[in-house]
Amino acid sequence: MSTETFITAAMLAIGDELLSGRTKDKNIGHLADMLQLSGIDLKEVRIVADDEDAIVEALNALRCKYDYVFTSGGIGPTHDDITADAVSKAFGVPCDYDAAAMTLLGDMYKRREMDFTEARKRMARMPRGAAHIANPVSTAPGFVIGNVYVMAGVPQVFQAMVDNVLPSLRTGQRMLSLAIACPYAEGDIGTLLAAIQKTHPDTSIGSYPRYVGQKFSTEIVVRGRSQAAVDAAGAEVHAMIENIRRTREIDENRSAEA
Repeated sequence: MSTETFITAAMLAIGDELLSGRTKDKNIGHLADMLQLSGIDLKEVRIVADDEDAIVEALNALRCKYDYVFTSGGIGPTHDDITADAVSKAFGVPCDYDAAAMTLLGDMYKRREMDFTEARKRMARMPRGAAHIANPVSTAPGFVIGNVYVMAGVPQVFQAMVDNVLPSLRTGQRMLSLAIACPYAEGDIGTLLAAIQKTHPDTSIGSYPRYVGQKFSTEIVVRGRSQAAVDAAGAEVHAMIENIRRTREIDENRSAEA
């Protein structure tokens, strides 16, 4: 399989409120789901505080490593919304009041008969040369510069911006998955599952423990980009489960006979 089919991404979630636990992040999971459906592999997620140097450091590390970087948070009207400044610094360009964004916001506040205050004007600031990411929810645009997509932290707005961004991205081959219910605990299948993974390197096999009705079980998920590879690994997983069942049945019969 050509490596050209693999498109990678990272996410940088920004905000003191995320690290303090005051705000529970809802954007990482949504982005991961949407990227997977689009054939883009989310490889790394970082969460940083509202600290310009920390944002710049993380952003420069991620944008050099992955095809796309998506950020959330820090483009609002308050003093601690410093993402636009940090992104500008990372790219070495000025952070300007974007004329088109100023018009969008000015017209919106005029329609609402609200003052277009200096704080609200801050939402029109972005790196010089950046393009808008449309915001159908609250008007204030996100922006894209290079391979970095800067979006709001409010989940409803973030999700709307992701919807607008996805059609413009290069996509790779979509990941296929097969979920298999296993009645045995991870401790019973761990070694056997590792052996199956080793013989099927073109797949990724994950195990997810469950505890229902005072009994442990496991959901096994086989992922891969080839249906044949997924099916082959899945067949071995099913065979493993059946072999465990038969072995336990034989042991139980022997115990009963004894």
